[in-house]
Amino acid sequence: MKNERLVVHYDNEPIYDIVFRESYQNLIDELKLLNVQNKKLCIVTDSNVEKLYAKELQELLKEISSMVSVFSFQAGEESKNIATVQRLYEHLILNKFDRKDMLLALGGGVVGDLTGFAAATYLRGIDFVQLPTTLLSQVDSSIGGKTGVDFECYKNMVGAFYQPKLVYMNLSTLNSLDDKQYHSGIAEIYKHGLIKDKIFFEWLIQNMNEIQNRNIDILKEMICHSCDIKRVVVENDPKEKGERALLNLGHTVGHSIEKLTNFSLLHGECVSVGIVSAAYISYKKGYIKEEEFNYIKSNLINFKLPISIKYPDLNSKHVLETTKLDKKMESGHIKFVLLKDIGNAFIDHTITDKELLEAINYVLIGDNNE
Repeated sequence: MKNERLVVHYDNEPIYDIVFRESYQNLIDELKLLNVQNKKLCIVTDSNVEKLYAKELQELLKEISSMVSVFSFQAGEESKNIATVQRLYEHLILNKFDRKDMLLALGGGVVGDLTGFAAATYLRGIDFVQLPTTLLSQVDSSIGGKTGVDFECYKNMVGAFYQPKLVYMNLSTLNSLDDKQYHSGIAEIYKHGLIKDKIFFEWLIQNMNEIQNRNIDILKEMICHSCDIKRVVVENDPKEKGERALLNLGHTVGHSIEKLTNFSLLHGECVSVGIVSAAYISYKKGYIKEEEFNYIKSNLINFKLPISIKYPDLNSKHVLETTKLDKKMESGHIKFVLLKDIGNAFIDHTITDKELLEAINYVLIGDNNE
């Protein structure tokens, strides 16, 4: 891989690096650049990832840290709440963490979002590093500074924009993912191509077999390019006042389905179904052709992602109403992301309830993966 590092900027100033490696052996060198020697470090992780990497990382970090603690919580979206953050606060207080110390988010998106929010609010701000271990978190949630937790049944309603000091990706962690988790991450990569880069989108299709087989060289290229797309978008719009909202393609309907199915589906699976609903509206409004709509659907299927959903008691009107509780609402209107073409997305504020309901009905009762 030619480029094993991307630099993220804010107001044209470099603020953190995204580093791509195949182990944790270079992490110490990266942390030394952040002057963490003799500071307290807290590894925040979940019960699944803790078993895989926490001890290895803790032993490694003892080389440079005066104290390395591990805070672990039960894996799953249901732990992404204020109560878990409160327990983390208590852990930090009891271990006498101050503003000069650091948190390390070791895990997927839930771990990263929750750790980032705790870092933003503990003592009004403590440094943190992202160590994403899932494909989804590597290409999405670890980049851009969005942090947050769910409030009751409302996803990511409490949060802050707070940037990490480093994003360090150990790509070998992808080998620990089952197929469903792995393909869930591909949904966000697929989305990046759809919104910004048609050439990259076609590259994904051409390299589908190698991606499915987790060829490390192809994975490095794919993840780096996907991260670079998101990097450019968040640099242009760090606090989502315009262009950054394009990253929400598939998320308006996707988040509603995710919530109403009690998070029994993976995030990427819900985003995949949401992408189809957005592509359906784009097709019906004449922006993309029927062949393009079908092409988008067929390749989601080829990447083992759902294009429709069957779930007991899931009602299209209920999904519609739930979209209106989403944080992407603006002055009573949904900021809905549509496609003018593959690789060219835009934000539409004029989607009617009728149009959205038709698209929701399509993914609830339309074609399935037969």
